[in-house]
Amino acid sequence: MITGHVFIATSLDGYLARRDGDLDWLMKQKTAGEEHGFAALMDAVDGLVMGRATFQKVLSFGEWPYTKPVVVMSRSLTPGDIPDHLRNKVRLSSQTPKAIMQSLDKEGWKAAYVDGGKLVQSFVRDGLVSDITLTRVPILIGDGLPLFGAIDRDIDLEHVSTESFPSGLVTSKYRVI
Repeated sequence: MITGHVFIATSLDGYLARRDGDLDWLMKQKTAGEEHGFAALMDAVDGLVMGRATFQKVLSFGEWPYTKPVVVMSRSLTPGDIPDHLRNKVRLSSQTPKAIMQSLDKEGWKAAYVDGGKLVQSFVRDGLVSDITLTRVPILIGDGLPLFGAIDRDIDLEHVSTESFPSGLVTSKYRVI
């Protein structure tokens, strides 16, 4: 069965972005020369499953950063919202998290990088995430979009490792039990 993997950063107070989705606080971090494990994650997955808001934010960066296939989970986007140069790299799905993972499994995917706040929350709630790599950025932004929302049960995690970097970033990896 396909596994879901989360690799994400938050402010020290647990926010993914400001309320308006702005990542200015994250983009100003000085991390040159530091390898936080993203390349290894990308080597280990077959593609990405991301939420609509994350897709639109990544589009605003200019150059498309991914070489692997991307599935954007959205009920509001249409194929016309995908730029022409990404039509062979990005597809839309309005399936549920469980259904998209079943579909990707049938396509032969073994591992998917799951990205986007609300999407991560729903994949975690549905038991579709096998591990979470969380990087805490040394900044307090006071308010924003939280990584984890309400859940209906405890979700046990096993700490795998923690690494700190000269920039002050601290990355911890957890296995979902």
